[in-house]
Amino acid sequence: MMAILRPCYGLLPQSTSDRLTDAGLLLLRVSFGLSLALGHGWQKLTHFGEMSAGFPDPVGLGSALGLGLMTFAEFFCSLAVVAGLATRLAAIPPIIGLGVALTVFHAADPWQKKELAFIYLLAYSTIVVAGPGRFSLDSLIANPVRRRRSEPTVCADG
Repeated sequence: MMAILRPCYGLLPQSTSDRLTDAGLLLLRVSFGLSLALGHGWQKLTHFGEMSAGFPDPVGLGSALGLGLMTFAEFFCSLAVVAGLATRLAAIPPIIGLGVALTVFHAADPWQKKELAFIYLLAYSTIVVAGPGRFSLDSLIANPVRRRRSEPTVCADG
């Protein structure tokens, strides 16, 4: 739909184009967040005991700690990104983990093995730059605070 509307994007009222941008950010957060959480993080979470001894340790943290950090990044942080809760902060651990996977763990692998980590890295980096959008818990929490700050204060002269 966005591709169809792209040539007319400048002709849309500002509120419509803002809603489309926010919808695009929601789609980005939910699709990549759930994909990483359920496709990669869930497996690490549910098989932690079995995987902890043999998990790759490319940076020298130890297998169990490395697996714990990747589980936190891929599962818990991704779910926070999906919900739009502390979104920019929550996207940083997956970016670090994916960066290590791309540049250290898969360094000698062909592009086909690196490509998925690169795509996730790109999506999460976009989320950090663009933010969560209006359809997020961050926005829901921030709006009442903004409204309170913008309300005029009533002062009584004494």
